[in-house]
Amino acid sequence: MSDAPHRTSYDAALDAVRGYAHSDAVAVREALADLDARAWTEVYAVLGGLLRSTISIMELTGRHWKLDDLVRYTDEVSAAAPPHYEFAMAEATRAWARGDQSTMRAASGQDIQGAVHMSAIGVAVLGLALWGRSGLLDVLEEFRATADALVHDPPTVA
Repeated sequence: MSDAPHRTSYDAALDAVRGYAHSDAVAVREALADLDARAWTEVYAVLGGLLRSTISIMELTGRHWKLDDLVRYTDEVSAAAPPHYEFAMAEATRAWARGDQSTMRAASGQDIQGAVHMSAIGVAVLGLALWGRSGLLDVLEEFRATADALVHDPPTVA
């Protein structure tokens, strides 16, 4: 029996975003290694929630990104993606930043692994643009603490 802690879909999702935030292709690859089809879908769901939460925080606080920051972070972060996703994600993110969501939807709808990478990049790029690297890493730790609490002590419904 292994003494290694069980990695959850939350772990994989947060580790992928952290890897992208550091532009670390090895960390991204390790975060998503050995996922089966179900796990890829779960990680995508977690990342979708993180992306929606990040956008909601941005909207609630009235904080916005500058387009040049978004493009710069996209170029930096996308470089850590597998080569066959890097260009497509950078282009889709630029189109999304200009208000064209169709490119993002089309690119993420092609395959689940591409959708996972695109979502992780989206969270990392928006987080870097909104909070900077240390702020984003702090937010990711808060998400991890919340996810750990929910996994180990799920709320009861009365």
